[in-house]
Amino acid sequence: MAGRIKEEDIALVRERARIDDVVGSYVTLKNAGGGSLKGLCPFHDEKSPSFNVTPARGFFYCFGCQEGGDVIDFIQKIDQISFHEAVETLAAKVGIQLRYEESGAPMPRSQPNQRPRLVEAHRVAAEYYAEQLFGAPEAMLGRQFLDKRGFDRDAAVLFGVGFSPRGGEALTAHLRGRGFTNSELVAAGLSADGQRGLYDRFRGRLMWPIRDAGGDVIGFGARRLFDDDKIEAKYLNTGETAIYKKSKVLYGVDLARREIAKGRQAVVVEGYTDVMACHLAGVQTAVATCGTSFGDDHARVLRQLLLDHDQFRGEVIFTFDGDSAGQRAALKAFEGDQAFASQTYVAVEPDGLDPCDLRLQKGDAAVRELIGRRVPLYRFVLSNVLSKYDLDRADTRIDALRDAARLVISIRDRSKVDAFTRELAGHLGMDVDQVRTEVHRAASRPAPAPSAPERGPVQVTTEPPPPPRVDLPSPRDQRFVIEWDVLKILMQHPRLVGASFDELDDQDFTHPWLAAVRTAMAKVGGPALAAPGEAWVVAVREAMGNDPAAAVVSALAVDPLRLGREPDEQYARAHVARLQELTCLRRIADLKSKLQRTNPIDRADDYNRMFGELIALERYRAELREQAISGAI
Repeated sequence: MAGRIKEEDIALVRERARIDDVVGSYVTLKNAGGGSLKGLCPFHDEKSPSFNVTPARGFFYCFGCQEGGDVIDFIQKIDQISFHEAVETLAAKVGIQLRYEESGAPMPRSQPNQRPRLVEAHRVAAEYYAEQLFGAPEAMLGRQFLDKRGFDRDAAVLFGVGFSPRGGEALTAHLRGRGFTNSELVAAGLSADGQRGLYDRFRGRLMWPIRDAGGDVIGFGARRLFDDDKIEAKYLNTGETAIYKKSKVLYGVDLARREIAKGRQAVVVEGYTDVMACHLAGVQTAVATCGTSFGDDHARVLRQLLLDHDQFRGEVIFTFDGDSAGQRAALKAFEGDQAFASQTYVAVEPDGLDPCDLRLQKGDAAVRELIGRRVPLYRFVLSNVLSKYDLDRADTRIDALRDAARLVISIRDRSKVDAFTRELAGHLGMDVDQVRTEVHRAASRPAPAPSAPERGPVQVTTEPPPPPRVDLPSPRDQRFVIEWDVLKILMQHPRLVGASFDELDDQDFTHPWLAAVRTAMAKVGGPALAAPGEAWVVAVREAMGNDPAAAVVSALAVDPLRLGREPDEQYARAHVARLQELTCLRRIADLKSKLQRTNPIDRADDYNRMFGELIALERYRAELREQAISGAI
């Protein structure tokens, strides 16, 4: 057994393995100033980035979960391996040949570190399969498969597509010749152990290498080509190994990672050829799951790559077939929608074509247009729910309302509920208050009684339940951060806002408690008449009386601005403009929704009026954006 790794080699690994490069393979990092980088922590779920990396010092630290250390500690924690194994893993990545102490007590290890050897075995296998695709006569069917789907040799090389020989032992023999042991080949999932010895796990199939975000091949996806293939499954994937966990793997992430971070967009498609088609068509943010449905772990991977905490920038776009299976997949995706802070969308081709077939039949531009025509996921799901009912009949409209109300209350992001309720009312042609009442009733409907009285029907009250309890808004909640910051400036530096306060109203504050604080400020004369010091804070608090929202006032008074200098009028005005811009964005979205439901021929006057309003709002939003940018918020 090898002894301890030489200390100078460990130091060399720390020096050569740059922590920003290593961490950046798992997490998108953005400049946070002062030589620090920031991203979403890979060790716990969070909505706002609290994970910091300082390349100059070679350390990371998360202010949310308190995990920290150097690059070796990071690999230990992320891969759940020992210190010894982490050093070996990093050494293999940066090309350092480690030396071990032969004297003294050896490093206790329950088992050898397999990852470097398993990754190397997959690299060699991927090269071998790629050579076979264009070098072996029996790979003709594989080449024809790619050609029929519009993929030439360059595309195959870009994605590393290969072919596994039919013989049964070709790859095993090749890897043995490269020094890999039987146990390593079985552990890698490349070979299996039968009655007559080892044989190739994949035989006579078109092969896609599956890489992790860092570019290491960790598994394969294999497509059936021959009718006499004894394994009937069309696609066969690597089984669970020490380096391959299908619930955490996304095909194409190695190619898409940087574009996902750059464009704040991820497109989730259903298969390997769909990923290829999207990338070749210019949609370079496409990824796919590998033989399993999209799950929570996949969402975590995307969130870390998206730096998913800004609700106005990030997009996750799912592509589904338009059939019933695609609708079921959309419902499942909707159930996991809350995993993202980013907006989730659906892109469905009306003709039912997947991205690969769409590119083949209609060209690259059609694939780009498919993604461009995305619709919000909740709208797609809502349409599917309502399509089951005849909305021309009053009784079935009520049934549709009840069914859709359950969909509305399943949304954990409460800020979306009112917009969803209004949209539902528009689809049903019902009064918004009637729909809102049913949504409240669905949210608070009591459990049914154990038994009904036999003497008559159960009397059901028609009074709407009280609205659900509203919790204290968090300054870390990205939905309210601008609202919170504006009120914080008003509370701590009221004179900086001055007359700009009169441009605000309660509609600019989406959280009722924050709106209540603005109302209280107006009651005491607004910031232009604010008394100096704590008197202003006391006055606002007293104006709120026994309102539970008064608890927000103290928090606003003590929460630091995080500016690093004294704020000025430009800084305050920029925050007010950003808040007004968000209100304007909500109005624009509402107007676009109305336009979409308005027939431009039958209701030409209404349509033209709303279109004119939309143009004016877009101009106003652009003006507000310029003011916000001027303050560098």
